[in-house]
This record gives sequence, C-alpha cells and structure tokens, in this order.
Amino acid sequence: MKLFGTDGIRGKANIYPMVGDLAYKLGKALVYALNGAKNKKKKIIIGKDTRLSCYMLESALTSGVVSMGADAYLVGPMPTPAIAFLVRSMRADAGIVISASHNPFDDNGIKIFSGEGLKLSFDVEESIEDYIFSTVLDKKGELGKNIGRAYRIRDTLGRYIVFAKDTLPYTMNLEGLRIVLDCANGATYKVAPMIFEELGADVIAINKEPNGTNINEKCGSTYPATILSASELYRADVGIAFDGDGDRVFMVDEKYKLIDGDMILSILSKDMKEKGTLMNNTVVGTVMTNYGLERFLQNIGVKLERVDVGDKNIVKKMIEGGFNIGGEQSGHIVLSDFNTTGDGIITALAVLSIMKQAGIPLSQLHKDYKKMPEKTVNITVKEKVPLEKINEIQEAIEKSKKIINGKGRLVVRYSGTEPLLRITGEADDMSKIDKCLSTIEKAVKRNLS
Repeated sequence: MKLFGTDGIRGKANIYPMVGDLAYKLGKALVYALNGAKNKKKKIIIGKDTRLSCYMLESALTSGVVSMGADAYLVGPMPTPAIAFLVRSMRADAGIVISASHNPFDDNGIKIFSGEGLKLSFDVEESIEDYIFSTVLDKKGELGKNIGRAYRIRDTLGRYIVFAKDTLPYTMNLEGLRIVLDCANGATYKVAPMIFEELGADVIAINKEPNGTNINEKCGSTYPATILSASELYRADVGIAFDGDGDRVFMVDEKYKLIDGDMILSILSKDMKEKGTLMNNTVVGTVMTNYGLERFLQNIGVKLERVDVGDKNIVKKMIEGGFNIGGEQSGHIVLSDFNTTGDGIITALAVLSIMKQAGIPLSQLHKDYKKMPEKTVNITVKEKVPLEKINEIQEAIEKSKKIINGKGRLVVRYSGTEPLLRITGEADDMSKIDKCLSTIEKAVKRNLS
C-alpha cells in the first residue's frame, strides 16, 4: 500500500504524507468507506498525543470528517488504547489517533480503530487509499444543515481512569508500593499518575510536562536508562515507563533490572496458566520474540505462535486462534480480556496485581526467565528494496546462518515505520552474533545505504 504501514500512516510532520491536505482527504475517505454510497450520520472520535503537529493534523482530519456529514468528537491528548476503549464505550463508528508512538517529536502518524476498537483491516485501509487517490471524493460532501459538527469532550479522561482501575479486583489496591512513572512527556502524562495514585500507590511521576517537542526525548520506554536511574534514585519498588502514546510499557524491579515485553509476557502467561485463564494454552509473539521466551513457555507447557511484527498481526492471530494474550519485546502487550489493543497502563496493572496477590517483589516473578543473548543493528536505507532481490545480502544471511549453526536465531527485516533495516541475532555465544551482524551489515550498506 502507498500510505498505510504496519501501524497506520507515519512520516515527518508537514512533509507528505503527514500534511493537512492528506489528513483532510483521509477524514473524508474514512467516512465514505464507513458509509459506502449511503449518507447515514457517523460518529468519529479523534484523539492525539502531545506533539506540536497534532494541532495541524487534528484540524484537517476534523474538517474532512465533518464535511462528509459525520460528527467529530475531539478528546485531546489520550493514550492510544484509551481511544480503542472509548470507541466501544461511546458506540462510535471509528476512532482516529494522531500519534507517531515512540518516534521523535517531529514525526507524526495517524492510526484508525474500527467501531469494535480494532485496527482497520488491510482491506479497509486499501479501500481508503483507493478513495484518496481517485476522484471519487472530489464531488462528495454535505451542504447546509447536513454538514457534521465537532464536539470537544471533557469527561473521557475519567471514563478511561475508571475502565483501567476496574481491571484490578475491586478489593485490591496498590498501597505500600512506591512506583516511579516515566510518562515520556506523552499521552499518559496526566492519566497515568492519576490512576496509580487513586489506587493507593506512592507515585513519583517524571517526564510529565509535555511542551510539544519533548515527547520521547531521552525518556519513556524507548530510552530505558531514564527509568532505570530514576527507580534507583527514588528507591522504588517498581519503575514503569510508557512510550509517547501509551501502548507500550517497560518495567523495572526493586533490584533495578529492566523488564522488557518478553519478560512481561513470561510473568503474565505463567500466572494465567496457573489460574486456568490462558486461552488455548498459547501466547502470540512475533518473529522478534526472544528465543528465551519460547524456551520458558515450553518449560511450563505453553505454546508460542509467531507472527510478523506489528500489533495488528498479533491481534489478528489472537482472534483467529481464540487466544487472549500476545505481545512484542518492545512492550506492546495485548490482553484481550481487557482491551482490544496494546495498553501500557493496563499491562502494568496486571503485573502489579500478580505481585500483590503473591505478596512477593517483582524480581521474584521473572526469576525463571532466561533471555537468550541478542543484539540488534539498525541501518538507515534509501529504499526498501525486497531483500530476496539482492544476492549479496542473501549470501551474507546464509553465511551467518551457518555460523549460528541452528543454535540461535537470525532476523533481518525492514522497520514498518522508519527507513531502517533491522538485523537481530540471538545465540548463546555473543562473538557469533557480532560476526553475523557484521557480515550482513557490510552487505546491506554496500547495497542499500
């Protein structure tokens, strides 16, 4: 597809496709795709993170939506998973999130949820693209009293707070826990401290003063050094770091060890297995899931299903297989018993719930998980040429596989959101990983950089 990647549309703000004109057409195309040829009034929720460019895109999207006779409900800065919840709670027809997630502030993106709170299917995204690039919308739009309205909704923060808190047993609170929250100067800056404080935790919130340009800047889950140092500084029982739009989370235990998405999956899946709530005895991961998690799950009698990177692929597999947990090493964890997409706040609450019920510190919950040593190299590329078409790169990959000799994994893939090629190696011997990555990196740079 021309516009949609693994997680919506993304790019540099005010450079195509992240421009007002495209956002306006996207708003029109979405409503038209929902209506077909009919003119039934639709309700569209629009949320955003804290980037400066969100104002520009929000206005353009709203114009497109209301021009087609739909009503736009603007909820302001809210975590992406909150929009997925609100779409269902408010019985809306779709939800739009303006966010580039973990990317730098000068990027932005647009992702869309269906009325069921799920990311749009590839077929619907393709239809929307067809409408944008055709002339079908040129003469479409309402006139007079049929033009839609835009409303600013003020109570959505409270709705999401109640929703998140209700994922814990009613009799449970977080009293006695000192928690450091890194809100990444992003969409969780207001709602996350309120949730954890209302549940009784002693909360120290950092990076909670967004100014439009400091989102993800040396903070949040994409810069874990900050939550690690803050957790130690404040002698926290738990550290929690979200990304810019709040769908990812990393944690830190009381020994100041970082807990990534794979480790969180090991904690949650083991607890669900023991309680009999793990659906079809399966966890959904991706091609990037560390082999250490696969070994851990095998040891407790649980199967790992791997899919391509992207929460949309994870959710699709979960729905197809009747599974209720999946996620990525990046901290994007989907717990479908609670929400329809990755939710950093709810994931953290699920881990804290296990801690409180067991009466043990976080370090004890992940002590049996052993991560296989891994290393990733990111290479900026000029163009994402299919790798199978470049012989030198294929030869380098085959040579590297022989070095690992079946005692590890090798993953070479393009980023779905940035002009990068990612090379990841896993093996018990780090020297083998370094040799493999170096071999492939040289071939990539000669052909793609």
